Amino acid sequence: MTDVSRLPGAAHHHWQWQLRAACRNLGPGRFYHPAGERGEEREGRDEAAKRVCAVCPVRAACLEHALRTREPFGVWGGLTEEERRPLLEPAAGHRTAAARASAGHT
Repeated sequence: MTDVSRLPGAAHHHWQWQLRAACRNLGPGRFYHPAGERGEEREGRDEAAKRVCAVCPVRAACLEHALRTREPFGVWGGLTEEERRPLLEPAAGHRTAAARASAGHT
């Protein structure tokens, strides 16, 4: 069963940022890898997703959401799940996701 305890709730304003996302109409295939995808194929898909994120007007909000909810899969805010993992470690807790994003983590 999916753990939804970290989701911000049903209030419309929590999700409003998604309406302006560059990925809104692109579907999930570019942002979530299929089971067993490895190597160059996965890297290519991740890079294509990151190109979309690079021009997204809500990239920081997306990354904040992914970190707050501990999104386990996919590219969110320009970072893969592997790239987000170190940002969730206790030592990274004093910096905001927006600060980390602006520091060049793309």
